[in-house]
Amino acid sequence: MTTIRVVIPAHLRTLARVEGEVKVDVAGDVTQRAVLDALEAMYPMLRGTIRDHETRERRAFIRFFACEQDLSNDLPDAKLPEAVRAGAEPLLVVGAMAGG
Repeated sequence: MTTIRVVIPAHLRTLARVEGEVKVDVAGDVTQRAVLDALEAMYPMLRGTIRDHETRERRAFIRFFACEQDLSNDLPDAKLPEAVRAGAEPLLVVGAMAGG
């Protein structure tokens, strides 16, 4: 079991009733899918907010970052960077901003 640090947007922290970053335990490979599965299991009120209920695909205006890299278009089952897997860096879930 690996403990992963996750930073979620403020409005989702409010919904989940948490402050700051959250920690989730992931069994097996540490991937976006595994982390989001663990996050939604721990905080069921977040189901459907980051990923679509049916397709389980990332919502269009949600982005994933870690280690100064945009991981949003990585495959859901690709391993996250070593620093995230080691707990040194968090996985950032960010609501994209648009406009000008």
